[in-house]
Amino acid sequence: MNTPNKITLSRIIMIPLFMFFLLQRDRLPGTADMLALIIFGLAALTDAVDGYLARRNNLITKFGKIADPLADKLLIASALISFAALGEITAWPVILIIGREMAVTGLRVVAASEGIIISASYWGKAKTVTQILAVLSFIVYPNLIALPELIPVTILWLAVAITLYSGYLYFKSADLQLFTAE
Repeated sequence: MNTPNKITLSRIIMIPLFMFFLLQRDRLPGTADMLALIIFGLAALTDAVDGYLARRNNLITKFGKIADPLADKLLIASALISFAALGEITAWPVILIIGREMAVTGLRVVAASEGIIISASYWGKAKTVTQILAVLSFIVYPNLIALPELIPVTILWLAVAITLYSGYLYFKSADLQLFTAE
């Protein structure tokens, strides 16, 4: 268990704690949001740190290749589902984002079974950044910063658009052998 993998696991461990505080925002206005913001921010930061350390120190592992993207998806999905449960967002963006994540993960599994590696793309990284920004904007709205509601909603739908577009590009670039009969 190397340092990047430990950092990835710490992100997964932070998810229930993040959700606990996020779901307490009605009971502890301001305080719960601040704690949720700090935990989510740290968790999002670990996404960059673990990958950087793994590449820089040549510590890329099979576990890390699976756990890192899984941790990202769990973090974002838990936040979006929590916001939907709180009635702060509708189910549509949640369904679209999680559906895309499941579809691309399935594509990667099928590709890997054929010895094809589908690496993260620029648009995949842009997807992650916009999803993180969307979650952060909903955490700070309305208790920590007086954002107009249009700002987090716009960022969320931008994240949905980039998420779907990046998914389209992954499927478009996938080797056609994956889609032919055996």
